[in-house]
Amino acid sequence: MNHSQPGATRRNFVRTVALGAGGIFMTTRGAFAEELLRTHRMTEGPFYPDKLPLGSDNDLVIVNDSITPAVGEITHLSGRLLDAGGQPIRNAEIEIWQVDHHGTYLKQFTSDHAAYDRNFQGFGRFETGSTGDYRFRTIKPVLYPGRQAPHIHFAVRLKDRPMFTTQLYIKGHPGNERDGIYRHIGDAKARESVTVEFTPIANSRIGELAANFDIVLGETPVA
Repeated sequence: MNHSQPGATRRNFVRTVALGAGGIFMTTRGAFAEELLRTHRMTEGPFYPDKLPLGSDNDLVIVNDSITPAVGEITHLSGRLLDAGGQPIRNAEIEIWQVDHHGTYLKQFTSDHAAYDRNFQGFGRFETGSTGDYRFRTIKPVLYPGRQAPHIHFAVRLKDRPMFTTQLYIKGHPGNERDGIYRHIGDAKARESVTVEFTPIANSRIGELAANFDIVLGETPVA
C-alpha cells in the first residue's frame, strides 16, 4: 500500500501496517541497563466520546470505506508500549481521540453541527502485539477554545491495572508554555515524556508527517 495516495482505503491501511510510511517506525531494540523515563499520567479530560463511531480502528483519516480523507496534515503516529524495564507490553488496547481541523471533538458533534469534519473519525483503537508496537493514521492536532497547546488524548487499557491516560504534545509549539495543563506538569523530564516531534515524511506527495511516541507505564501522579 502507498500511504502517499489520499484515496487509500481504510481496509488496506488497517491490514497492511508494515508498508509505506509505517516502515520508518521500526527501531532497534536491545537490553536496557536502567529504568526508562515513565510517561507522565495526565487527566482524561471531558471529551472522551460518549458514543463511539461505527468505525473505531486505527485509521482516523478515512471513515469506514469512504474515499474522501479528513482535512488536515496527515500524521502517521506510532510507538511502543513498554514497562519501566523496557519490555514490551502485549494485548493492551490503546485509544486516541482528538479534535478535527475545526477544533471540534467527536463528543461535540451533532447532526446539525456544521463545523465538524464528517470525514474525520475522531477516535481510534489499536491492540498491541508481542513487540508492544502500535500505530495510527490521524491528523496533526490543532488548537481549540480553552487550550493553548494542540494535543492528542491517549488511553491504555490492560486487564490487570486501572486505565492509564495521558496527552501527547507537539515539540516546539509556541502554545505549550501558555497552556495551563501543560505548565502544570512542572518537571522538565515529565514534560519530555509527553512531547514529541512531528516530522515531515520524505518524498510524501501530500505532505504527511510522522510522530513517534513510546509509552512507558508506571505509577505517576495525575496532572
